[in-house]
Amino acid sequence: MVQPSSTPPPNSQQTLQFLSFVLSQRGPSSLPYTEDTKWLIRQHILSLVSDYPSLEPKTATFTHNDGRSVNLLQADGTIPMPFQGVTYNIPVIIWLMESYPRYPPAVYVNPTRDMIIKRPHPHVSPSGLVSIPYLHNWIYPSSNLVGLVVNLSSAFSLDPPLYSQRRPNPNPTPSPSINCGHHPPPPQGPRVAHSAAGPYPPSPYGRVQPPQQSQARPTSTDDAAEAYKLNAMDKLAEMVHGNIIGMRKAREVEMEGLFSAQAVLRRREEEINKGLKEMQDEKEALEQQLQFVLMNTDVLDSWIRDNEGKTKNLGKNNVNVEDTIYCVDVLSKQMLECTAADLAIEDAVYSLDKAVQNGAVSFDQYLRNVRLLSREQFFHRATAAKVKGAQMQAQVANMAARISHFVS
Repeated sequence: MVQPSSTPPPNSQQTLQFLSFVLSQRGPSSLPYTEDTKWLIRQHILSLVSDYPSLEPKTATFTHNDGRSVNLLQADGTIPMPFQGVTYNIPVIIWLMESYPRYPPAVYVNPTRDMIIKRPHPHVSPSGLVSIPYLHNWIYPSSNLVGLVVNLSSAFSLDPPLYSQRRPNPNPTPSPSINCGHHPPPPQGPRVAHSAAGPYPPSPYGRVQPPQQSQARPTSTDDAAEAYKLNAMDKLAEMVHGNIIGMRKAREVEMEGLFSAQAVLRRREEEINKGLKEMQDEKEALEQQLQFVLMNTDVLDSWIRDNEGKTKNLGKNNVNVEDTIYCVDVLSKQMLECTAADLAIEDAVYSLDKAVQNGAVSFDQYLRNVRLLSREQFFHRATAAKVKGAQMQAQVANMAARISHFVS
């Protein structure tokens, strides 16, 4: 452990420029983070450096269990740890794995030459790999680097992971103890995730538990098999995700086609309903006309039956012409009389016109007679109009009675 240093924090503008540069690179030298998470990664690192200036963002080569090497972002430096009233600085390296921020980073304690890792430690393995509940319970997107450092500082303050070892004389046996003196800062270059105590490679899922003394240490073959298993699971998950996306797009296209067909069917349904309504209206109109035709046919049949016997006497001399046509009711007789009088007056006026032209009637006498005839003709026409209105009302009532008779 080292005491807090007085080194001024890095320039935030330079940090922003550095992150913008490395995250915007393309090609073989680009960082393996997805484009939709690079902005969030930059914000997480900026917030971390703002709250903890002792941590510096860098890029370094990280070696996986299967031997793959990849260029990743890391935060290298120290984090504060309060212990027995004194604040110490714990050197750590926080690796942002390819799956960050959806999965937690890999955290390593980075001891200096005169420091050793406490054994056993509940949260730090002999290789320096850190495992705390915050990493196990990492939830995207609420979890972040600032919360991680806060939890690291809290966990380390309960049980410090490092001891400062003083260099002993050749004869006595050295024993580790906590030293509160000043020590040089940890090296700033990238460090490979291995130590002399044995290989404990990092996991991008942050699920590696620290080994206990009672358990046998895993061999490199077991670690490689576990890494291949995790990689196969990742590959399978990516394939399933890709298949789901493809199926979703295909179903969306199919649904669009079905929606279009549904719109066409609805439009045709409206046209069919409209045509059906027009046909029903036409049918009702035809049925009404049929009722009128049947009613008129019944009237004609009745008239023929009533007047059929009169045709037998047409060849005899005793047939009265006045009796061949007669009115069926009082209104018809009154209409006949008014019409006959109107036409007779019309003939009389025509005769007076001829007489005036021929000089048989004087002009004064012509005017006086025309005035009298016109007055009488007006009364006959007015009476005929009233009679006609009464006949129409009677005809409507008769038609209504006949329609009710046919309907019943």
